[in-house]
Amino acid sequence: MLPDPQGEELIVGVAGAGAMGRGIAQVAATGGCNVKLYDTRSETAREAVEFIQSMVARAAEKGRMSEEEAEAASRRIEIVDSLSGFAPCDVVIEAVVENLDVKHKVFAELESIVGEDIILASNTSSLSVTSIASATQHPERVAGFHFFNPVPVMKLVEVIDGVRTAPGIADFLIGLGKRMGRVPVRVADAPGFLVNQVGRGFTIEAAHLVGEGIAQFVDVDRIMRDAAGFRMGPFELMDLTAIDVTHPATELTYRQHFDEPRYRPSVLMKTRLEAGLLGRKVGTGFYSYESGQQDVPEEAPAPGYDDRPVWISQAEPDGYRMLSDRIGELGAPVDDGAAPGDDALIIVTPLGLDATAACLNEELDPTRTVAVDTLFGLSRRQTVMKTPLTAPDFADAAYGLLAGDGTPVTVIHDSPGFVTQRIVALIVNIGCAVAQARTATPEDIDKAVTLGLRYPYGPLAFGDALGPSKILQVLTAIHQLTGDPRYRPTPWLRRRAELGISLLTPES
Repeated sequence: MLPDPQGEELIVGVAGAGAMGRGIAQVAATGGCNVKLYDTRSETAREAVEFIQSMVARAAEKGRMSEEEAEAASRRIEIVDSLSGFAPCDVVIEAVVENLDVKHKVFAELESIVGEDIILASNTSSLSVTSIASATQHPERVAGFHFFNPVPVMKLVEVIDGVRTAPGIADFLIGLGKRMGRVPVRVADAPGFLVNQVGRGFTIEAAHLVGEGIAQFVDVDRIMRDAAGFRMGPFELMDLTAIDVTHPATELTYRQHFDEPRYRPSVLMKTRLEAGLLGRKVGTGFYSYESGQQDVPEEAPAPGYDDRPVWISQAEPDGYRMLSDRIGELGAPVDDGAAPGDDALIIVTPLGLDATAACLNEELDPTRTVAVDTLFGLSRRQTVMKTPLTAPDFADAAYGLLAGDGTPVTVIHDSPGFVTQRIVALIVNIGCAVAQARTATPEDIDKAVTLGLRYPYGPLAFGDALGPSKILQVLTAIHQLTGDPRYRPTPWLRRRAELGISLLTPES
């Protein structure tokens, strides 16, 4: 019989007192659980308890809990000097190094210590729960319980069913997660589980963009923050998490998916890892942190607009209307002829196409043509994309015109899907792939991503906000232009876009 996750006498063991282990111990203790904490280095366990005590004391000072509650939480944590100290536990959570051999040894030893009905959970972020459980005599009691760093701050916890995990085990962990003040989502065992799968679209696609010479790191970060509404750009994020964490996880996700192209790693990330450009923790990564602060280059001043007339393509009606309104607000002369005049600046607004393909589709002059990304509107940051033949004075005219009221503009080289279209379409499509595989429910997919990655939307809601048909159009166009299977639309996306229904619509 499974224990009650809300029981007053519930005992939680935590194996490993590093950053994750001590965070799990803290939220278990503040949730009213009795905690036994073990680490192979006794000083690490002592430091962890001291850190937890300081954290709950600070929470009391700030009024987030009473002094009595903080003292009670501290008293609930006991350091044990070996794994055998977990014998009386109801559940043991493993939080050791992310190495399958090490985890196998820990679980095998735990199984020799605790009773057959004791729940064993792993905080693994990337290893298969089924593989971890394969080293045990009772894999049905093993599940994943994946917290996010820093644990006391990040509310999400993924509860992962291995192939042989008994149904009640995940139900217990969901209840325990709630008691710890977390928001649990139930996930099937899959490479990268849920959040780490979706997160690959943001970082990998950005790295591919820069690796293709489309834009610089800072350009991509500015576009994704300002135009698409992300809290951090992908390269800022990788500097924070460290490339020696991000790239190996990317390679593992790719290999565990049997080289699925959506997760293909970037050579750029590998070479920077080998160069030791790891990020903030070493003072240099995609940015420099020599002063302790991120050193970001200033944006160059916008060139002046020379008042030449502007002709706007009507191939994309929404983009045409949006840009026409914008040009009207800026007071530029408009060329409204069926074809552009000889001296007109030509602007196209493609979805998924590059500027060259959009230009050639309408038999436009590539030396006078630029493309403008309208997927996220034009009010926060605008992206201007050149063809390989766009004359500098026409590129400058477009830049100067669109920046005329102070709105920032970034100029990039030719690429199918600009920056926002490529990255966000990948995020949406991977979210759809997770839904397609039934790894989690559509609702839990979006809940997990917004809590675990802090994106402006979950991937499915993101697709709904922009329009599933537009995301499908972007991916289809990029796929056709590049031939790269990384961009092939998932059936989940295609069916819902063609039916005109929400991407959050579950299977009936």
